[in-house]
Amino acid sequence: MANDFEIKTFTDERAYHNTAILIYLKAVKSVFEHADVTIGNSLNQGYYSYINLGGAQLTTSDIHKIRDKMEKIIAHDTEIVIEHDTAGHAAEKWKSLGYPEKAELFAERPKDEIAEIAELHNYRNCMYCDLLPTSGYINSFELRPYRNGLLLRLPNALHNHTIPDYRDDDKLYEAYAECRRMRKYTGISYLADINREIRNGNTDEIIRQSEWLQSRQLEEFAEKIVENRKKVVLIAGPSSSGKTTTAKRICAEIERLTGEDPLYLGTDDYFVERGMTPLGPDGKPDFEGLGAVDLELFNNQMEALLAGREVDIPEFDFVSGTKVFGKRITTLKKNQILVIEGIHSLNDVLTENISRADKFKIYISPLTQIAVDRHNRVSTADARLLRRMVRDNQFRGYNAEATLEAWPKVRAGESVNIFPYSSSADVVFNSSTVYETNMLKTFAEPLLRAIPESSAQYDEAKRILMFMKYFDKIESTDAVPDNAILREFIGPRK
Repeated sequence: MANDFEIKTFTDERAYHNTAILIYLKAVKSVFEHADVTIGNSLNQGYYSYINLGGAQLTTSDIHKIRDKMEKIIAHDTEIVIEHDTAGHAAEKWKSLGYPEKAELFAERPKDEIAEIAELHNYRNCMYCDLLPTSGYINSFELRPYRNGLLLRLPNALHNHTIPDYRDDDKLYEAYAECRRMRKYTGISYLADINREIRNGNTDEIIRQSEWLQSRQLEEFAEKIVENRKKVVLIAGPSSSGKTTTAKRICAEIERLTGEDPLYLGTDDYFVERGMTPLGPDGKPDFEGLGAVDLELFNNQMEALLAGREVDIPEFDFVSGTKVFGKRITTLKKNQILVIEGIHSLNDVLTENISRADKFKIYISPLTQIAVDRHNRVSTADARLLRRMVRDNQFRGYNAEATLEAWPKVRAGESVNIFPYSSSADVVFNSSTVYETNMLKTFAEPLLRAIPESSAQYDEAKRILMFMKYFDKIESTDAVPDNAILREFIGPRK
């Protein structure tokens, strides 16, 4: 039966979520014929959306009507039909329906290229991804009012097909508000906008604007740290968020303001000896968990540093799997700030001997700044996956197949060790830029095309390639500054 469907993989999750979003859009349109819905980024373990009712406020009664309509659509188990049209016809259709960003995106494509349009009981939309066969596959969802909009919360692969516990990511909401301000500044909100700028020869200016906005935000963070006399800066974020480059740039800004270079530490140097690494549920060493860190040594050394005592900071040798001492014996000067970067940095267990009043916590993630259109977003997870894929190939000798194979375990570790602590951050830093997916496509596309059909990762590679085809390439990296976060993944200028 359709409603026995379980989310077992991230591929299942993606299809389930996008099918639920299609049903949600259909339900809103059925309840409010002239409503305009915008699907935003993931937030509070769900998807944030805003419904424009022409000035009217969304009421509790309205939310109940939308929920009831969704439940009826699901109960009818209506087939989701994938219609095929030409890109030229699709462009004309979306223009006539009042969706200029969809129209322009298809107008950029070859006119006879096939465009896939999902149809659900006379409601049509482009979802740019695989969907489940019928509406009846959606057996669990939650609608919750939040700020000026609604949250659509859904089960996922990391929670055994259950909806995760609610968590108010208020700092992430503020970061997304900053994204909206950046879009207004650059004039780029949708994929068609950045493609147009690239085709008009304005790529270098877009890169300059994006990097300036990021630099200004890092300057503001450093100013807060210094003004509030913080002694310790803690930086954490999921894989491929750009933690290392961000930490170095924060250090540079603090030095500019104080004249004193901060003492920079990475928690990876405090791994326990490899033979003592705890095992995960799969019986393999769990390098992502807090148990992989020598907490006693770390806390003792941080306490000693803040007390002005000399400390022999270890350097972890990843070849031998042991800590090496004697290479970095140092003290923390009276007004010198300590900057700590690592996946567990926001977890207070890591720094339990340091007063909360002395800490300044930064959560970093590439919160994608542009959307494909008002109903389809660029997934933050996909943004990080592309970064990791390119970096793995550039610097670590891994092909795209290996990166895709490892990705589910990486994401599972993040859900336990990183995401639950993001709300404790003082600020959220968006490490994404509006141009980066267009540039990463140049690096990632050949890597994905090299994955053979016989590979277990072929379908995922095909999905990403199909999605990326709508992004115009940025082939030259010359305009990207040497200290840009993207350089951490694409490498230095040649």
